[in-house]
Amino acid sequence: MIALLLLPLGLPFALRPMARRALERLTPITALWLLTGSAVIAAGCTLAALGAFVLTGLLRLPLFASLGELIHPLRTSYGGLVPPAAVLSAGALAVCAWTLTRWALNQSRAFRVARTQAGRGPVAGDLCVLDSPHPDAYALPGRPHRIVVTTGMLRSLDAAEREALFAHERAHNASGHHYFLVAAELAARCHPALAPVRDAIRLAAERAADEAAATVVGDRRLIARAIARAALAGQSARSRRPDFVPGATTGPVPQRVKALLAAPRVTHRTAACGLAALLIACAALSFAAAATEMIDVHHRVEVAQGEEAG
Repeated sequence: MIALLLLPLGLPFALRPMARRALERLTPITALWLLTGSAVIAAGCTLAALGAFVLTGLLRLPLFASLGELIHPLRTSYGGLVPPAAVLSAGALAVCAWTLTRWALNQSRAFRVARTQAGRGPVAGDLCVLDSPHPDAYALPGRPHRIVVTTGMLRSLDAAEREALFAHERAHNASGHHYFLVAAELAARCHPALAPVRDAIRLAAERAADEAAATVVGDRRLIARAIARAALAGQSARSRRPDFVPGATTGPVPQRVKALLAAPRVTHRTAACGLAALLIACAALSFAAAATEMIDVHHRVEVAQGEEAG
C-alpha cells in the first residue's frame, strides 16, 4: 500500500527535467498539450494518494470505523506507518485546499476587474484600448474575447509591430490558451514539483502563439521584433491582470525571440516520439498506481464491513 501511494507523490519530480526537454524537442503546441495533460494527471493522482492515506488512517480508528459501518477497524500492512502518513497527508491537503481557494478568489477578483476595465475602454472589433501610460497588452478571455492594449503600448510600436502583436494575442484567444494556464496554475498548487512544469507550460503557450502569429503575418522577424520591443517597453510596468491571462511579455522573451529568429529546427522524430512516450508513461503510471490503491482500499473496506469473507 505505502509503496503504491508514494509513487504518485514522487513521479511529479520526474516531470521537471522532461518539461525542459519537451520545449526543446517537441513543437510548441504538442509540448503544451502533453505537459498540461501530464501535470493535471499528476496533480489529481497526488490528491488521490493523499486522500487515500487520510481515509485509511481514519478507518483504522474505532470511532470512524463505526461511522463507516465497519465491523472492525480497517486492517492494513505497514500499520505503524499509516497513522503518521495520514497526519502528514491531512496537513498537506489542508495547505493545498487553502492555497487553491485563496488563488481562485484572488484570480476571480482580478478577472472581474480586468473585464470591467475592458468594458470601459473604446472597442473596435475584438480590440479594446485602455487609456494608460503603462505599456501592456494581453489576451482577455470571456464573452466576447478581447485583445486589451494600453495607449502606452500603442505608442511604443509602429503600425506593423502593432498588427504583429495583435496577431499574437488573437492566437492565444483562438486556441484557448487560458484553459491550459488555469490547469497549470492549479496543478502547481497541488504539488511543489509541478511549479517548473507550470513555467514550461506558460512558455509553450507563448511559443505556440508566436508560431501561429508568424504564420498569419508571414514574417517571423517582424513577430520577434514586436515581441522584443513590447517587452522592453513594458518591463517597468506592473500589470494586475490574472495569472491565467497571457500577455505580450509573458515568459522568457529572449528565448522566444531566439526561437523565432533561428532557422526552423529539424525535429528528430524518434527522439520526439520517445520523449512524448515518456511523458505519457509517467502520467499513466501515476494514474495506475493511484487507481490500484483506491481499488485496494475499497476492497479492504468491504471486507471490514463483512460484505466479503476475509
